[in-house]
Amino acid sequence: MSPKAQPKSATRSETVTIPELQQSKTAVLNSLASEHSRRSYMHAIEKFIAWYCSEPRLGFNRSVVMRYRSFLEGLFLSAATINLHLSAIRRLADEAAESGWLSSELAIAVRRVKGVKRLGRRIGNWLTGDQAHELLNAVTQNTLRGKRDAALIGLLLGCGLRRSEAVNLRFDQLQLRESHWVIVDMVGKGGRLRTVPVPPWCKGLLDVWLHETGVTEGKVFRRVSKNGTWQDEGVTTDVVWYAVKRYGKRIGVDGLAPHDLRRTCARLCHGAGGELEQIQFLLGHASVQTTERYIGYRQNFREAVNDRFQISFANMRLKNSGTAA
Repeated sequence: MSPKAQPKSATRSETVTIPELQQSKTAVLNSLASEHSRRSYMHAIEKFIAWYCSEPRLGFNRSVVMRYRSFLEGLFLSAATINLHLSAIRRLADEAAESGWLSSELAIAVRRVKGVKRLGRRIGNWLTGDQAHELLNAVTQNTLRGKRDAALIGLLLGCGLRRSEAVNLRFDQLQLRESHWVIVDMVGKGGRLRTVPVPPWCKGLLDVWLHETGVTEGKVFRRVSKNGTWQDEGVTTDVVWYAVKRYGKRIGVDGLAPHDLRRTCARLCHGAGGELEQIQFLLGHASVQTTERYIGYRQNFREAVNDRFQISFANMRLKNSGTAA
């Protein structure tokens, strides 16, 4: 009778090499549809791999990931940032297990590492209507770069676009529907498609840029060289980021981010009487609760909605003192 086969050592399944981690990273990034998610996960995974190489370790397991979480906490990062890093590492473990470099038991153990508790919810900043007006007026439109920046900021404020959506906008997506200019086939998070109406003032800013450059196909927004000429290459999301921060400082709003303009669009729409459902369509949110957070909804007791109607009863007497039924 042949001797009983010895079980495989668990050591090999824990020891994931750097090339294997790199291949797992590539698999994780290829599985993400959002450019923003790919950028965030790539940064998180590369930071983990660098730490993984520099620390003495037994393998890629739960205790190592717990130690890395403590390391991140020691950097005084926000809870949201730490949890994003942990989410990326869980995906990394899943892909390593899928490729056979990590046992499924260890991948499950890594997935069970809890995130950091978040105290409260950061919902971002909003501009008032006057501040939004000041922001656009802060853009000097006597240069080609200024005309481009004004059109970009106009799309963020007027259409609630994400910065990745703005830089990837194509000329053929601008179409007339029901006598109104819209952006068709806008691909948002999760690959969701939507049609975005473009306000006339926003379309006017776009027309100035398109007229000056003569762009009639491909990406709408292009790079502008130092000598003031436009190039075939499209702009990056970083161009939008720094433009918003630069013009935000001009109006005294430090730390203004492109997504703050998306939130501002939602709040200004709601303040002007826009229906919550229509704002949800505009922004491309899967959940109306997300739209409510963008608006900054809170219950209003001073003007309670159920005070707006009255019901009277015949033969009803109000008593100052009475007993409960």
